[in-house]
Amino acid sequence: MTTTPEQLQSYIQNGMQCDHVEVKGDGHHFEAVIVSPLFRGKSKVQQHQVVYQALGDRMREEIHALSMQTLTPEAWSGNA
Repeated sequence: MTTTPEQLQSYIQNGMQCDHVEVKGDGHHFEAVIVSPLFRGKSKVQQHQVVYQALGDRMREEIHALSMQTLTPEAWSGNA
């Protein structure tokens, strides 16, 4: 079964605290913008690990490629 961008967005939102999540993709390759206060004080690698934890086994089983832009709420408000 192919994962939709909407499903992936829901997985992220249900798995971690988020202020904003936006996912685009074709069912195999996805791009996500994720804004979370959980990212404060973390490196980009640590931020991505938070998202991978939220996705759990889905990262290995359902999602083949995920490109992420992870931002704190403060960084996001600067981009808005």
